[in-house]
Amino acid sequence: MSIQWKGVMPATLTQFNADLTIDHGVMDAHAKWLIENHCSAIIVHGSLGEGATISFEEKVALQQTLVAAVPGTPIIPGIAALSTKEAVDLAKAAKDNGCRGLMVLPPLLYSTDWREMKAHMVAVIGATDLPCVLYNNPVAYKTDFIPLQIKDLAAELPNLIAIKESSTDARRIAGIREVCGDRLVLGVGVDDCALEGAAMGAKFWITGVGSAFPRHNVKLWDLATSGRIEEAMPLYHWMLPLLRMDTVPKFVQLLKLQQNLATGGKFGNNRVRPPRLELTGAELAETLALIENALATLPEA
Repeated sequence: MSIQWKGVMPATLTQFNADLTIDHGVMDAHAKWLIENHCSAIIVHGSLGEGATISFEEKVALQQTLVAAVPGTPIIPGIAALSTKEAVDLAKAAKDNGCRGLMVLPPLLYSTDWREMKAHMVAVIGATDLPCVLYNNPVAYKTDFIPLQIKDLAAELPNLIAIKESSTDARRIAGIREVCGDRLVLGVGVDDCALEGAAMGAKFWITGVGSAFPRHNVKLWDLATSGRIEEAMPLYHWMLPLLRMDTVPKFVQLLKLQQNLATGGKFGNNRVRPPRLELTGAELAETLALIENALATLPEA
């Protein structure tokens, strides 16, 4: 079954037990809740899901948990690794586990020239016939897939279907459309560029804040993609302090706080795997104040 590349696709946080093993029960329940709140797909063990500190075996187990939790819903794992071989193996495992698509990242740590980056992406995307979304995030991964390079990949890889554009460059979606036409489905991956991306033709939103406020994200996206930008602005203004937490180095800690507080602790806690540490002191107090103010002024959705 193919993926409908549209709507809100939350990038899920990986929830941990007290011993920092993965809490599969919470992951199962949270996935069900996201789909009940009209999200169209679920991203698992991506950047926000602490994919860099989760083992291959843990990623496989997470995929299996979410596929079983929400049958019929596209589960799209983040495919990132230090080596091309591990990324290829993870892509193949995802298909075996029933995942419906892949979100493919450049290799972790190693950022180099186009020849090597292209070879990596061709190997990983070509490892299965699953539909793939290319994740372009030069801010985090130091590799920037420019529009002509994206066009080159799309010409070679028929199962490259979409792009999650996260360069933070408001001109980039227009640039991709200019050279690729309608060959790829465009998605936005920077939470505080959501409205801007929708205005330029993005069809889906892979969001971090969506794991805590799915109904509000869905409402915002529905308004934005139906051309009702001015109607969406009050909701966007309310959400911006939350959305901006998705674009800083401690985004995992910040969004875990959001999900914990927004759901009354039902779908998570603040635990993170080192080298990340939970927020403390003034940083924690400032973040709590922002989230609590958002909850106190929560609009209808």
